[in-house]
Amino acid sequence: MIAWLKKWRRLLAGFSILAVILGAGWFLYARGPLGPTKVTVAKVSKENLKPAVFGIGTVEARLSYTVGPVQAGRLLLAAVDHGDFVQAGQVLGEIDPVDMKAKLQSASAATAKAQSALTFSEAQVREAYSRNSLATISAKRYQTLFEAQAVSAELVEVKQNEANVAQANYEAAQASLAAARKEVAKAAAEQGAVEKQLANLQLVSPVNGLIVSRDAEPGATVVAGQSVFHLIDQSTLWVKTRIDQSRFYGISVGQAASIVLRSRQDAPLAGKVARLEVQGDSVTEERFVNVAFDDLGELVPLGELAEVTIDLPAIDNALVVPTAAVKRLNKQNGVWLVDNGQLHFQPVTIGAQTPDGSTQIIDGLNPGDAVVVYSPKQPTEGMNVRVEKKP
Repeated sequence: MIAWLKKWRRLLAGFSILAVILGAGWFLYARGPLGPTKVTVAKVSKENLKPAVFGIGTVEARLSYTVGPVQAGRLLLAAVDHGDFVQAGQVLGEIDPVDMKAKLQSASAATAKAQSALTFSEAQVREAYSRNSLATISAKRYQTLFEAQAVSAELVEVKQNEANVAQANYEAAQASLAAARKEVAKAAAEQGAVEKQLANLQLVSPVNGLIVSRDAEPGATVVAGQSVFHLIDQSTLWVKTRIDQSRFYGISVGQAASIVLRSRQDAPLAGKVARLEVQGDSVTEERFVNVAFDDLGELVPLGELAEVTIDLPAIDNALVVPTAAVKRLNKQNGVWLVDNGQLHFQPVTIGAQTPDGSTQIIDGLNPGDAVVVYSPKQPTEGMNVRVEKKP
């Protein structure tokens, strides 16, 4: 009896150890690292999509101006400062004219002198014309008297010579008048040039705008083309938005957009696509889309970061998978399909995407296919997996 009990206990202990080993093996295979990788999958379905493109950008001004001198000089006056609103034609500052005003007075005097010379020449022409007319009539009269043998030939020749001299004087007076007119034009042009140079010393705003920086102070010497004031047209503010190149096509000018400024994250602003820039960024693989504000009110968020969502045309009855399921392998977009417990990479053609994580599949999948959304290990072709959840 005692031997039988000992034998039974040994058998019971053996069965217990075997059960523990089998249980541990099953646990390691079913729940532990020795079993197939657990993956989360989702079914391909058809839905009505409202796609959109998301990007981050910086608020910039489409029209920005730098105002500075056209010639070197010392800044005499700075009438405005950072943050001031200015009107078109308003004087923002002035360069020291030095001797320009004296040059203008000299040019004005030269113009007046040339005008006086012109007046004198005009009087000379009138006098010469009168003398020429009188000498011509007298020469003709003496010629008639000579033909009637009332005067001698020598007297006729004297009168003809006087007529010729009067004609020459008249022509000389006309030449002097033409020269005087040219002198007046020259003096006026020189005076106008000095006036323009003097006017250029005033730094004038080209538009209604906002001063965003004053780059020089009174007393500083500035060179031609150097910026003294930087201003913008605040009505042309937009967001220069970076969009991934793979999402760029499909965006067009005029599409509605939502803009969220960092300083007003709880108050999105309406906008629309104003321009698609041709040049992209080859390093970050992004394209630039300029999104204008519909109405900023009194806000001037220049340089502020903003989040932009561009609404694309809605798509009805689209084949959809979670965006997380779309992967890129060997420069090809695709998804990992679960087929009889094994993974297979299926190339697909993707279309529009939504901000909430859905992607349109144009080609490569059928409704009901199971695609991997999450895998704790890097998926490989033919890898054994076990579906943990099917959302």
